[in-house]
Amino acid sequence: MGCSPMAENGRSSAEEKEETARRMKQLEQKLFVQQQLIKQAKLPVVVLLEGWGSAGKGRLLGRLLKNIDPRGYKVHTMQPPEGALRYPAFRRYWQTIPKEGEMAFYIGSWYGELFPVRRENRLTPRQRAARAAEICRFERQLTDNGYLVLKFFLDIDQKTQKKRIQKDLAQRDSAWRVEQDDRYQQAHYDRCREEFEAALALTDKEYAPWHVLDGREGKAAALTVYEALTAAIQRAAGEKERTALPPADVTGGFPLAPIPPLADQDPHAPEPSDYKGQLKALQKEIRALQDRLYRKQVPVVIMYEGWDAAGKGGNIKRLSAALDPRGYEVVPIASPEPSEKSRHYLWRFWNHLPKTGHIAIFDRSWYGRVMVERVEGFCTPRDQRRAYSEINEFEKQLTDWGAVVIKFFVNIDADTQLERFRARQEDPAKQWKITDEDWRNREKWPAYQQAIDEMLALTSTAYAPWRVLPSCNKHAARILALTAVRDELKKRL
Repeated sequence: MGCSPMAENGRSSAEEKEETARRMKQLEQKLFVQQQLIKQAKLPVVVLLEGWGSAGKGRLLGRLLKNIDPRGYKVHTMQPPEGALRYPAFRRYWQTIPKEGEMAFYIGSWYGELFPVRRENRLTPRQRAARAAEICRFERQLTDNGYLVLKFFLDIDQKTQKKRIQKDLAQRDSAWRVEQDDRYQQAHYDRCREEFEAALALTDKEYAPWHVLDGREGKAAALTVYEALTAAIQRAAGEKERTALPPADVTGGFPLAPIPPLADQDPHAPEPSDYKGQLKALQKEIRALQDRLYRKQVPVVIMYEGWDAAGKGGNIKRLSAALDPRGYEVVPIASPEPSEKSRHYLWRFWNHLPKTGHIAIFDRSWYGRVMVERVEGFCTPRDQRRAYSEINEFEKQLTDWGAVVIKFFVNIDADTQLERFRARQEDPAKQWKITDEDWRNREKWPAYQQAIDEMLALTSTAYAPWRVLPSCNKHAARILALTAVRDELKKRL
């Protein structure tokens, strides 16, 4: 924070104050008008207000919001809600990101643990570096997908902070504003300044830079925010293509687990010698393991992708039959709803993650981005290429959190699919399973196979490898899947 614009000559002159007020009124009106521009351009805007305790973040936000339409924004004060620690740390931040055409203002954010706090809540140096990297990935994923992210830090000197804290504490109605972390910062000001500067340096990126403001002058700080915010909105809304290029390494640099293309994997497998007996024994083992998972608070994410009519539903049914219904959820993924389309594509999957000790089974998943959306042209080639690294980062966050991640691709050949399609059409009880879209997708089998092969090759990582289930024989695929689940859970436990 060496660039902090600390004033040296005290308060502004009367002329400067008058000019500030005039300019402020102009920008307030401009931001009000820009709300319609944001909506028309489908531009989601994220504004962070961070800074020292008692720096005036609340007052600054009040100035910003008093002249804009409240229907176009939401305010988030990110205090840890009850139960938040049972989910990945960033889940609650993903849940709050705005829709296209809306704004979100944050007082307190994903920087809470990275900035200086009381010693009992502080991260180790290694944890701080990891958290900073996680923050940068989060903000990069947002900006890569068209979000405008603006970050403002209110800087004040020790004398000013002390004066404000004492003033608040002197009045019963304002004493609540002074938190224990504010007292800690005041008592260890120099050390905290070093930590603030280090955190800002680690997270000051071209795609999401920091703007450091003089917190002693509230109106001047608000004017700076207005200027930066209106200029950034005008620029972003005028750009026809806001998405970034894919990274040089589309895998995100994560270690891969080599996997053969589908053409080299036989979708046929022999009938199990004692299907019912093996199935019952595996279900019994998995049920016992679920109890241990809950006791040890281990989360599990199991994901199924595969060809239409490959047997995903039957496989999931046999797996879920082994589980206590209080401890798992099956999440069927269909075409995104309007509220889902208007946010980052990973948003809806963050919302469905299990808490610790629970199991989430996804019937289709985030891989739709690089399969259906790719083949059907619902995302640009740049979006699709970039999604590989974003997906690998997402799954790495899950495993770093402590989750067991198991990924199945249920494989059949084209002849078996045709046979099952016809059987569904002829069976009144199963006709609902076959749609015109299934037949259209079948015509694009080569394009889908190419997409699947690339997906498997670029997202089968050492920490979340793919398993291809040969499912021309459904019984064999079910036994293989349940065996893999049992083995992975035992390994983790």
